[in-house]
Amino acid sequence: MSDRGKPFKDVPWRRLWRFAAAVFLLFSVIGFFDDLMEMGRMPYAIAMMIAIFCGLDAMLWIVALARFGPWAFAAMVVLQFATTPILNTIAGWMHSLFTIPAVAPEAGVRFAGVSIFIATMTSYGFFVSYFRLESIETGRIRGELEAAHSIQKTLVPPVLLRTQLFEVYGISEPSDKVGGDLVDAVVLPNGDVVAYLADIAGHGLPAGILMGMLKTAARTALLDAATGHPSGALPLLLEKLNRVLPDVKEPQMYATLTAFRLNQDGSAWYATAASPPVLHWSAQGQDARRVEEQQYPLGLLPVSSFTGEAIELCEGDLLVVATDGVLEVADKKGEEFGIERVEGTIAGNARGPLQGLAQSILTRARAFGKQADDQTLLVIRRL
Repeated sequence: MSDRGKPFKDVPWRRLWRFAAAVFLLFSVIGFFDDLMEMGRMPYAIAMMIAIFCGLDAMLWIVALARFGPWAFAAMVVLQFATTPILNTIAGWMHSLFTIPAVAPEAGVRFAGVSIFIATMTSYGFFVSYFRLESIETGRIRGELEAAHSIQKTLVPPVLLRTQLFEVYGISEPSDKVGGDLVDAVVLPNGDVVAYLADIAGHGLPAGILMGMLKTAARTALLDAATGHPSGALPLLLEKLNRVLPDVKEPQMYATLTAFRLNQDGSAWYATAASPPVLHWSAQGQDARRVEEQQYPLGLLPVSSFTGEAIELCEGDLLVVATDGVLEVADKKGEEFGIERVEGTIAGNARGPLQGLAQSILTRARAFGKQADDQTLLVIRRL
């Protein structure tokens, strides 16, 4: 049984006990109902014993589903078949040890009815108390997520940047309140621009925290990127991030990244780390080619042999990068949106505003299938 099959797995006992008590009282009614079926002739002690047993059995189901695996579920199923023999054995033991007086039917029916009323009302009270506390906890968590979402909006706002020769637009739409994708553009002291897109493995709050750390580390690493030959800036950026990330993340987490250096003289460089292909749309040829570079993701292995390559851009050319959250959107048949559909959307919107192109890609992806991961795009045009 997976964690999704354990609805109370992460609920601490200090909150779960109210729910367990409500279930105990609710199912204890079975014992008193049995007494009614006997027309009130069942001795009080036996009726109470059956009620307690039924309540404990229901509580054990809650504990088994909340805390243990398939073996506990199987044990509970077996226990149900043994319920009648167990009850008969306990009743016989009680008769042998104690003198249990007979009960007049009228008094027995009244006892069973009052007991059912008390157990039901008390169970209702525990249920109300449990759900009230859970609603308070849910509100607290929602408030924290809203605060984290506001922080993320500050960390990953839409990127809109224009220089004399380049135009850059980036947007990130998280799947949850907090996402792990990042798009950013930094103007270097000499006027050159470094634009990059990163994807943290996973999503949610842990990925969002690591994303914020990566942005800080990247901007710090780019402080002196204007010095030296442009070809070395991006490989150095990847190397620095690969050294920094292992100390601030969980072992299984990593980041993929695509970065571009856009120089004032019109030249451009790119470097990737386990990212999806870059789409280079040619304005002259009216077609797209995929630019790929096989390199390790960031934060997993202590490698330092990252490289960068020059890319020649002509007037009107586009560079488009999409994260897996866009490319891997699946329809009801399991078919993925894929990079081919991104290429088709570029072909129909290549001459329009970059923001419109990005929104067209996202709109088409969401119409294709449900968003399951953060969706981020970086679009660059050579002016």
